[in-house]
Amino acid sequence: MVAYIREMSVVRRRWLEEDTFKDGVALVQAVPGAMAMQAAAYVGLKARGVRGALASYIGFGLPAFVLMLAFSILYTHAHGQPAAVSLFAGLQVIVVAIVANATFTFGKEILTGWRAVLLAAAAGLLLWLGVSPFFVIIGAALAGITLYFNVSGEKAVVGPAPRSRFNPAPVALLFGLLAAAMASLFVFRRQLFYLAELMLRIDLFAFGGGFASLPLMLFEVVHVHSWIDSNTFMNGIALGQVTPGPIVMTTTFVGYLAFGLAGAFVATAAVFTPSFLTIVVVTPFYDKLKSAPWFSRATRGILASFVGLLAYVTLKFALAVPWSPLKIVLAAAALAALIKKVDILYVVLTGAAVSLLLLR
Repeated sequence: MVAYIREMSVVRRRWLEEDTFKDGVALVQAVPGAMAMQAAAYVGLKARGVRGALASYIGFGLPAFVLMLAFSILYTHAHGQPAAVSLFAGLQVIVVAIVANATFTFGKEILTGWRAVLLAAAAGLLLWLGVSPFFVIIGAALAGITLYFNVSGEKAVVGPAPRSRFNPAPVALLFGLLAAAMASLFVFRRQLFYLAELMLRIDLFAFGGGFASLPLMLFEVVHVHSWIDSNTFMNGIALGQVTPGPIVMTTTFVGYLAFGLAGAFVATAAVFTPSFLTIVVVTPFYDKLKSAPWFSRATRGILASFVGLLAYVTLKFALAVPWSPLKIVLAAAALAALIKKVDILYVVLTGAAVSLLLLR
């Protein structure tokens, strides 16, 4: 999706220069949130300011939200039907393969030394022992600052590099609207306030892309609040893979099953708000931020911890599946296809077809 955004914004529309877009890609990899959504917001911000960022952000995510909402509504009415049971029995296995592949891909890039391996192992163990993943991530950031003492930030650009001008007025308005919305939920719908507050926290801590939100969401939604169980959460992830949006779109499913239509809207809006505000606020100051040694060190620690957290999610999902020889073969085939870079949509659709035909 990021490659397509580049094609549209740099080559076709010529809204951005190539170097400016590359800076944006580096930025969205360094801050929390779903990277494709962030890249869309960055392009809008550079092309048309804060209003452009908001328009591109909403436009990019809206089709996936509408589709996921439709899936969620259908799920509540049909998930007990025999065909649906067979379908999701296979799709849960595919989800295990998807998260295992994400762990493998993430780990291959991040675990390049003993420090990263140590942080990943510690993160997975602490989450297994019941420590909140939010505390695990904060601890990993502090440990990264200490362990990666020999890592310096990127060199600042020499000369009159183009800079984004920071306009505080629209940013203040956005923060004001967020505060007003949260205050209204607290007064009138307290449960929706807790849902929104949780999704805001998840997005704020999801460094490394949308998959990084899964350990946080699993821990809070399933184990802390018990809004849905592990199997239902896996079904939501599977449905999310059929939409064109990021994996974090699973929040629409969670919100709808927990609190209906209002929950779907609140959960989705909340889980994308912090990352949007981060792009708007950080972009003008990114050159200074990326050259700060503490930022590079903390980011390394956080990213290493997510390998362990994703490994934990893989194990928890695998334990939730009632395995059979056919499911083992299906999981292995799906994982092999994903490692070979087969498009995830084709893997999910093929797995769905096999499930309907064979898992009766």
